[in-house]
Amino acid sequence: MAPEPSEPADTAPVLRRGDRGPEVVELQQRLRQVWLYQGDADGRYSHRVEEAVRRYQWQRGINEELGVYGPRTRARLESETRTP
Repeated sequence: MAPEPSEPADTAPVLRRGDRGPEVVELQQRLRQVWLYQGDADGRYSHRVEEAVRRYQWQRGINEELGVYGPRTRARLESETRTP
């Protein structure tokens, strides 16, 4: 069975603190895979999620708005993790 295609990173939503929903759940689960987030996958882009994204960006040298899950950060994290 072939894997389902994922949404291209450049058309995926940019996520930031205050956002909610299934895209945030996926982000939380991916951040868990790289050991940067240990909170609940509750779909809330909280301060803890923002800090985890910021640490990820800093560790990878990603020069995108810190703490914001934008196209470059998404592409890199998706390349390092499996679909939850």
